[in-house]
Amino acid sequence: MISYRDFDWVLLGFVLLICTLGVVEIYSTTWGTKFAGSHIKQIYWIIAGVLLMFVVSLVNYQVLLENAKWFYIISILSLLAVALFGKKYLGARRWIQLPGGQHFQPSEWVKFVLIIALAEYFSEDTDRASLSDVVKAGLIAAFPMMLVLKQPDLGTALTYVPVVIVALFLGGIQFKHAMVILLVSGVLMPAVWHYGLKQYQKERLLTFLHPEADSQKGGYQLDQSKIAVGSGGIWGKGIRKGTQTQGSFLPEPHTDFIFAAWCEEHGFVGAVGLLLLYFMVLMRLIHNAQTAPDRAGGFVVMGVVAVLLFHILVNAGMVVGYMPVTGIPLPLMSYGGSSLLFMFLALGIVMNVRMRRFVN
Repeated sequence: MISYRDFDWVLLGFVLLICTLGVVEIYSTTWGTKFAGSHIKQIYWIIAGVLLMFVVSLVNYQVLLENAKWFYIISILSLLAVALFGKKYLGARRWIQLPGGQHFQPSEWVKFVLIIALAEYFSEDTDRASLSDVVKAGLIAAFPMMLVLKQPDLGTALTYVPVVIVALFLGGIQFKHAMVILLVSGVLMPAVWHYGLKQYQKERLLTFLHPEADSQKGGYQLDQSKIAVGSGGIWGKGIRKGTQTQGSFLPEPHTDFIFAAWCEEHGFVGAVGLLLLYFMVLMRLIHNAQTAPDRAGGFVVMGVVAVLLFHILVNAGMVVGYMPVTGIPLPLMSYGGSSLLFMFLALGIVMNVRMRRFVN
């Protein structure tokens, strides 16, 4: 019998602390702008996310695994619906408009579906994944990736990759198969560059490699972000006192570049403190994976770890110039309902696995 005594309250505490810091930073970065009040909406999303997490924790994850194929089919249909009826914004068609003026981004919940689908596929207790397993796992992720790339949304499509990598690693991929994948990927790179990427995506990658060559256009975001991070010094300038943020030089300070705004206002100490909080969340998740009642449960939790870690590394690397600008938000902090709800949905199934660790 499951009990909320087995709920990971420590993990939830760390998560809510990060969310609270995110609300404070969203308030600070949007104060006096047309986005003022976004922090109130973020609070509503957090409340909805916590409720969703508790609901998901009550549904046996084995039931979710048993119905993984149906979730997968629905996710593909939702991505097709975006292509046909989705709302276009800033040149990309990624959202479905909901009643009340809200927007839903299906590509976010596809991460959850991929975690479930791959966990179910590798749930059999085998030591090594065959070449057939490698190919099938790749195809499971390839279909939604192609649909998301078509939107276009390179950043979200890339978040599916670590889920596959972790699933193959835990599934026992053989070294020779891993080498073949790397070799094929290297051979296909030129074709992906010429035919798979939009012109603005190519420009972002080129700007990342040579930001000084286009500092007024493509390199502007990166330059302003690095200036904001550096100007924070050791202790930061304080809430609503960031020159780059409050002066509207830093682009998207409450979404993609919220970490840069945080560094400017709270300095090196604040940045390290925030990263330590994320580290504690990751360690709690890994501990829950280690105590999972079965192989599939462990796969599910490690899939969540893979997505969360990828988001943190890419977003933090992006704002300091070590990663190209891809539009990947900082989990639990960046403004946005779809991303936040996905994280609480993922945490819900982690709690689900944890609460059943002593159930026979």
